[in-house]
Amino acid sequence: MARAWLDARLRRPGSLGAKLLLILTGVGLLGSVAITLLLAAVITPSFNHLEAAAVDAHVERTRAVLAENITKVESAVRDYGDWNSSYDYMANPTRAFEQESFSTLAMANLHVNGMAYVYNDGGIVIARWLDLTSAADAPAMRARLIERIGTIDLKATLKARNSTAFYARLGDAVAAVGVAQVRRSDGTGAPRGYVLMVRQITSQQLSTLLQLRARLDPAQADKPVLTPSRTKMTIGVPILGPDGHGVASVSFVVPRDVSTLGTRMLVLAIVGSTVLLIVLLIVLSRAIARLVLAPLNHVERHMQAVTASGALSLLRAEENRRDEIGSLGRSFNKMLSQLKDLREQLEVQSFALGKSESAVAVMHNVRNALNPISTILSRGLADAPPADKALIDRALSELARDDTPPARRQKLAAFLAAAIGAEDAARTDRAAQLKTGREAMQHVLEIIGTQQAQAHERPPLDTCDVTELIAQNATIARYSGETAIAFDFPARPWPVMANRIILSQVIGNLFGNAAEAIAASGTGAGSIRVAIEEADGVVTITIRDDGEGFSPEVGATLFQRGYSTRAHKSGGLGLHWCANSMNAMEGSLRLASDGKGHGAVATLTLKAPMSHTHRHAA
Repeated sequence: MARAWLDARLRRPGSLGAKLLLILTGVGLLGSVAITLLLAAVITPSFNHLEAAAVDAHVERTRAVLAENITKVESAVRDYGDWNSSYDYMANPTRAFEQESFSTLAMANLHVNGMAYVYNDGGIVIARWLDLTSAADAPAMRARLIERIGTIDLKATLKARNSTAFYARLGDAVAAVGVAQVRRSDGTGAPRGYVLMVRQITSQQLSTLLQLRARLDPAQADKPVLTPSRTKMTIGVPILGPDGHGVASVSFVVPRDVSTLGTRMLVLAIVGSTVLLIVLLIVLSRAIARLVLAPLNHVERHMQAVTASGALSLLRAEENRRDEIGSLGRSFNKMLSQLKDLREQLEVQSFALGKSESAVAVMHNVRNALNPISTILSRGLADAPPADKALIDRALSELARDDTPPARRQKLAAFLAAAIGAEDAARTDRAAQLKTGREAMQHVLEIIGTQQAQAHERPPLDTCDVTELIAQNATIARYSGETAIAFDFPARPWPVMANRIILSQVIGNLFGNAAEAIAASGTGAGSIRVAIEEADGVVTITIRDDGEGFSPEVGATLFQRGYSTRAHKSGGLGLHWCANSMNAMEGSLRLASDGKGHGAVATLTLKAPMSHTHRHAA
């Protein structure tokens, strides 16, 4: 069960285990990519170099075979060029020499397909082409040989040498051509012409010489051509003619064993390193879960249990652990022990403090209730009479005279009527203010009387109408300062289970604080809106003002004794007392604000009367 819970925490995005697993995964991925790049940078170039060396070896071997072939042809034609019989034949061609030198047996022994004697001016003395396979003459190939001889400048090809050899195209055929000057064997006498020997090369011959399957490719290129695929490499080695340009190519296919081996090694290395990293990540994640996350989870669950129950029981820490987790458990237990001692001391002090705090709270509430009386008296003393008494006496004296004109009498009568009306209005206003002052004074007397009667008792709860208390305290709050405040609250009764006097004090205190916040905002006017709703036997009263508000981070400290959001206030006692009073009436008080300049919201909760709840349920 605990393991499943831990695995769930590892998968939760915001948990420490998920973050550590994410970090380890990221490190593993980066490590895998780095190892892959490193292996690719080391293995791939090395095997590519080996493959390139193997290709170069194939190319050089092919060139060596081609070079050996023309070397043999050149050696054979040089012997005919230095033969005295050839020298004499060029001066006097004879049938006997032709039969001896151009015989089928002679050409087969020399492994040449064609032979020709050519004068210095390019004239053909004799030419023959023999198919060595069938030992028969090939007139078509002989004609191509003669045509090709006519296009070659033999003197320029020799370049002052006695003999040379090269490759040439004879139609679709490719042959090694050897050329030598016809002269005496001792070197005397001017050369009388040239002798040519031609050895045709075939794909079968090249395959035999290269020990692999090769073919003649008519494609003409001056440099080797490489055509790679995934598993094999096609190599084309040019066969160069007398001008240094390719006349054909030797093409063959070799498997890319080295490259394939390198790719396999790279894949195996990457897979092996990845598997190693995955195993390492799994081991690390399990070790972190067991050595770090599980003990932290144990501490967290214990803290939640302490928060829920309020019992400061000690944590069953691993005493044998000497690492940071063990030190954390021991420090946590020391903290709980100290908190337990402090709670006991606080309970003793709270009993003594409660007596004095209750008296101070009463005086604080009395002061709030007396504020309207002070305001009413101050206004009454400051208000000027609605009409000047001297002017009234003067008007009466004029009306008493007989010589006062009628028009003047009408004006004086109108003036006196207006003065009497203003005096009546002022008297009515003073009566209303005095009535409000009398209610505030009665409220003060109720506070004092209730406090005296219930100083040491839990306040008795009874059904009372919270709407009536709101209306009463709203009337008083209007006279608590010089700021114009508009009130909005439900008109119908809302019964709650509370102590009527204490609840009235709490509401009056909250209204007073709201009025001070509106005045502090500097707008000169404001509003306080009250909403009431009931759900599941709980009545919720929401008091919202548009005053200066407060920062959300100070919301938890507002109920501390002596704390205030305004520097010039020494208060905080009112909210502290209000919260304690709501708790004593089995209710609650919360304060919230969206920040400075956004007003504040006070939320009170109280139990609804049972009969009222049953009526709503029905």
